Amino acid sequence: MTSSSSFDDKKGMQIALDQAQKSYSEGGIPIGGCLIKSDGTLLSSGHNQRVQKGSAILHGEMSVLENAGRLPASVYLDCTMYTTLSPCLMCTGAILLYGIKRVVVGENETFMGGEALLKEHGVEVVNLNDDGCKQILQKFIEEKPQCWNEDIGV
Repeated sequence: MTSSSSFDDKKGMQIALDQAQKSYSEGGIPIGGCLIKSDGTLLSSGHNQRVQKGSAILHGEMSVLENAGRLPASVYLDCTMYTTLSPCLMCTGAILLYGIKRVVVGENETFMGGEALLKEHGVEVVNLNDDGCKQILQKFIEEKPQCWNEDIGV
């Protein structure tokens, strides 16, 4: 936990990981996330639904934003996006577009997304290097490598 948030990052990541597990149990890519205000209010959670909905864009972070609905721009400034995996460039762009100032990543060994771009734009990025996040994604990649490669644009 850093001084910019009064919420426990491990609790936020557990919500995100629960969402990743939900996606996995649905046959989808196990990446999850949530959006939490600095006072600990959970605004939304979501998970990758590209497989389940045949979507080109419903990555974990995009699902979180979709589930949050329309919010005033000022709300995003006081939020942390939790995501089980380093956000890809599409999700990085959405985080920047909505002015989210803090992103907590479960891990970035399996995939390194746009963390440098986030930092360049003043976003605080925290990597928890979480074993649970790594394990569920590695299991999925071993089981469905073509689906994983499609998700990351390979």
